[in-house]
Amino acid sequence: MKSKLLKICIILVILTIFSFAFIINIVNALGPSSGEIYEGIDVSSYQKNIDYAKVKAAGIDIVYIKSSEGRTHKDAYFEKNYENAKKNKLKVGFYHFVRARTREQAIQEAVFFSSVISGKLPDCRLAMDFEIFGNLTHEEINEISKVFLNKVQEITKKEMVIYSNTYTARTIFSQELADNYPLWVAQYGVETPGNNGKWNNWIGFQYSDEGIIQGINGYVDKDKFTQEIFLSNNDEIPAPDETDNNNEQENETNTEYYIVKKGDTLGSIANRYNTTVNELVKLNNIENPNLIYVGQKILITASDKPNNDLKIYIVKRGDTLSKIAKKYKTTVNELVRLNNIKNPNLIYIGQKLIITSSNNTKETYINYIVKRGDSLWKIAKMYGTSIANIVRLNKIRNPNLIYTGQKLIINIDEIIDGEIHGCGNTYYTVKRGDTLNKIAIRYNTTVQKLVYANNIKNSNLIYLGQVIRIPNN
Repeated sequence: MKSKLLKICIILVILTIFSFAFIINIVNALGPSSGEIYEGIDVSSYQKNIDYAKVKAAGIDIVYIKSSEGRTHKDAYFEKNYENAKKNKLKVGFYHFVRARTREQAIQEAVFFSSVISGKLPDCRLAMDFEIFGNLTHEEINEISKVFLNKVQEITKKEMVIYSNTYTARTIFSQELADNYPLWVAQYGVETPGNNGKWNNWIGFQYSDEGIIQGINGYVDKDKFTQEIFLSNNDEIPAPDETDNNNEQENETNTEYYIVKKGDTLGSIANRYNTTVNELVKLNNIENPNLIYVGQKILITASDKPNNDLKIYIVKRGDTLSKIAKKYKTTVNELVRLNNIKNPNLIYIGQKLIITSSNNTKETYINYIVKRGDSLWKIAKMYGTSIANIVRLNKIRNPNLIYTGQKLIINIDEIIDGEIHGCGNTYYTVKRGDTLNKIAIRYNTTVQKLVYANNIKNSNLIYLGQVIRIPNN
């Protein structure tokens, strides 16, 4: 009898624990704003050519299309995505990736976004995607968001939605934004997004960034949407008027755009316009000062104040703020201030840190063109780096999917006397008249070791400018 009572008690305790856990899960979950759910995806130039007839047949109702980014970049596939999605009777929404760092830039981005989508007939709310904050304070982030959202609504006469992951919604975006704009939330690997303490529900839920859909090659973001995602009217979006454009011009007093030419660097542009690399980086929201491209538009303002060049350092395994500060002859406090770091003991591999220093060591990058038979493992081994670093630097979603001709950015620590040194390895840049035999003799190694270390198919074929890894003997 006692044994039976004991078993009953144990069962009751287990049931109580499960019930309590279930109740906690409900309390901590964020539910949809209404009952009817629509299947959706969001796309950009990353997906390239999409067969929207197959997408429609796969059960997708809504497609959110990236239209623009920053103040000058229009997504290369925006027009094609819009036309083909509409042609196949899909409901369409547009999103803009915000890179503003000031109120003025937020207004300029709002005008640019509105101009890109003018003349179009969206079915869904216009979306703000603001997720890279640099060293902005929470107050600055929320002010920029509010200015951008208000300005877009003012110009387009359309309702807006805020796209955000659960963490940012909980810790950064303000209650004021939550009270005025609904949420399209991103959280992967869960059936229901977590409660963020500000929004009471979601009208969009991005639950995967590795979706497989017929008609799309590779991964695509998958979403669920509620009825509230739809616009109250889907009239044609008007173009920004003269007042909007005049306001933009007023905010750009004493500024001009420079088109990057072959051979340009941020340093040479800064010298030409009597400004600094630091100012150009801030003004144009450039993540990597060493990476600009021919044809890029650089916003210029004059400045007489000298400043140390800005560097971007990518955190590697074993790094601490103290080690990084020592390497670049700066202080932990300065790194914390520049990067808005809340906890100096918490940095992560792949994190990008802004550095100002007078140290002569240069952080630099090289371009690598993927060849037939390459894999990220081979390329990482060739340059003495890690697959994770290449993936983060090039925003690769699937490390198993790279293609011949693809351009990859590889991080190298420093260049000394024409040789590249990085991650404990030495690299040599091939010059006119070089052969593998000459290089082998110079570095006291063998042609066979050079061939193996660099995955060279033909030892008689090397080219001018090729970067050769010198194996450790």
